[in-house]
Amino acid sequence: MASAIVYTELGGPEVLHRIDTPAPLPADGQLAVRVEAVGVNPIDAKLRAGIRPSPPIDEPRRVGSDGAGVVTAVGEGVDGFRVGDAIGFWGASGAYATDVVVAARRVVPRPATVSAADAAALGIPIGTAYQALRSLGVGPGDALLVHGGSGSVGQAIVQFAVLWGARVIATSSERRSARVRELGGEPVVYGDGLADRVRGIAPGGITVAIDAAGTDEALSTSLELVADTTRIATLVRGAHAERLGIRAFSGGAPWPLTAQQNAWRDEAIPVAMSLLAAGRFSLEQGPSFALDDAPEAHRAVEAGTDGKITLVP
Repeated sequence: MASAIVYTELGGPEVLHRIDTPAPLPADGQLAVRVEAVGVNPIDAKLRAGIRPSPPIDEPRRVGSDGAGVVTAVGEGVDGFRVGDAIGFWGASGAYATDVVVAARRVVPRPATVSAADAAALGIPIGTAYQALRSLGVGPGDALLVHGGSGSVGQAIVQFAVLWGARVIATSSERRSARVRELGGEPVVYGDGLADRVRGIAPGGITVAIDAAGTDEALSTSLELVADTTRIATLVRGAHAERLGIRAFSGGAPWPLTAQQNAWRDEAIPVAMSLLAAGRFSLEQGPSFALDDAPEAHRAVEAGTDGKITLVP
């Protein structure tokens, strides 16, 4: 038998509970995985609470999409993996579990130098950051303003953009500015006068902006500083993007991701895994919880905490 965290009604973290399930068997093109670590993402809590729309619940609904573990069975038509391989995965249905099945195209080998917790921290944050930067064409010669630079998505944006030759200015609190600087970004404290502080740091101007904070300040400052609104994107306030004339990727965006954008999100994970293994990418780990403590993990992600929250089955 296996077990999984589910909910049968929308509500607070207390609706999450553990159930026993049959050990999953992989179908064609899938792998079965014994889970060693699970990434907890804000979207998990938003779906559970009904903040982000989802279909009506007609059976216990599983939670989570990102994780890492060891292959326990290989489905027909899958090449390149065998039982016992250490892997990371993303895009799973119900990663808060002891065992899952995952499409092989969303599984990547995990080098010995990459921990299960770090591999589980990739998924949504890394895919979102990478795709947003690719969609906006960020590269050499750009001055990028990132709002929310010390969060999981923001940290990934900073690192990819620096690696690709852009200058990166990232908002954060004073307390978190050292983390932004450590990743190669130039920190600027958010709050009144933000636009003027950014101008002081980058008198040559800002060419592109990404909102990973979701504040009114982030949107208004981006519109004030970036002349080309097609190079402003929000990852949080998608519902407001069309009215503001900017772009949105997820975050309640009124339009779906394109096939190319989804492909970039998948491409991001093996790229980041290789960078991690080479010591050229950094992940900040936060609190870790036992699988049965998933409600506490959701309380932590809703309250906000430094670093990536993980579950350990």
